[in-house]
Amino acid sequence: MYRLIASDLDETLLDSDHRVPERVRRAIAAARELGVKFVPATGRPYESADGTLEELGLLGAPGEYVLSFNGGVITENADRAPLTSCGLPARTAEALYQAGIERGLCIHVYTLEHVYLYNYWPVERSYIEGRMNIVETAEKNLGFLSETGEHVVKLLFMSLDMEELRRTERELAEAGLTEGLDVVYSSNRYLEFNAPGINKGAGLLALAERLGIAPEETMAIGDNSNDVPMLRAAGLGVAVANASAEALAAADYVCEADNNAGGVAEAIERFVLG
Repeated sequence: MYRLIASDLDETLLDSDHRVPERVRRAIAAARELGVKFVPATGRPYESADGTLEELGLLGAPGEYVLSFNGGVITENADRAPLTSCGLPARTAEALYQAGIERGLCIHVYTLEHVYLYNYWPVERSYIEGRMNIVETAEKNLGFLSETGEHVVKLLFMSLDMEELRRTERELAEAGLTEGLDVVYSSNRYLEFNAPGINKGAGLLALAERLGIAPEETMAIGDNSNDVPMLRAAGLGVAVANASAEALAAADYVCEADNNAGGVAEAIERFVLG
């Protein structure tokens, strides 16, 4: 019996309108009636999941959780206080920020409180506006964070040209800027830089341990490379039909349905509801 299900949000749990399909809502509700924990697992900040939590009846629910910042932060939904935290070394974050500026990329700088956007391109604005606490910035370095008292949790580059992002990753690795970091791709538009050891798989196992749930009693559902550690760590790793090649290869089961057709529901119906 799977007692804990962790699911990615964008392109997995959510449809193209960033909503939870009705089939998925019904399946999750039925699983929860059996005592199964359903945990959104996102690369985004905790607050960005509020709309999804509300759709699922989990907003403010005690004893329910979210894995945010790619598993680096575990938050309990009732008190909303982070139970864990993480962060990039300041020098590393600054070096990555400068590399993004030099390449003219759109840059996200995540802190626990805000997401700072440099080069906030219109195509990115239309994709994420309203879903995160965005602060647009033109600052040429991250020194401004010392004034706010914030630290960088993670940093990412955005481009619709995936080859540009892959080339950037290779160049930064050759320069030694990403040594030891957890570097992943997501949403077919992001190159993400996380602190060493920070990934959704580690976050899933940490939460399971807190809850007294064995790794083999966990299921993970995802679609992209930042979900791969979670798919591999879980007792059952599931990829939705629209998943990337890397996620498909890491999965124990591949859904026939994509995110719009309710791939998450397919997995729950097959392996939990029977």
